[in-house]
Amino acid sequence: MSFSGFVHLHLHTEYSLLDGAIRIEDVIKRAVEFDMPALAITDHSNI
Repeated sequence: MSFSGFVHLHLHTEYSLLDGAIRIEDVIKRAVEFDMPALAITDHSNI
């Protein structure tokens, strides 16, 4: 399955406290697997 051209513009990782769960390494692996050209990681509530 290819999502070429699709870009997530709102994505929380494990660094968004109480809101995200996925590890950045896993996000990158999946983006490569689905041929996504970019990601917008929008973590919050952390310094």
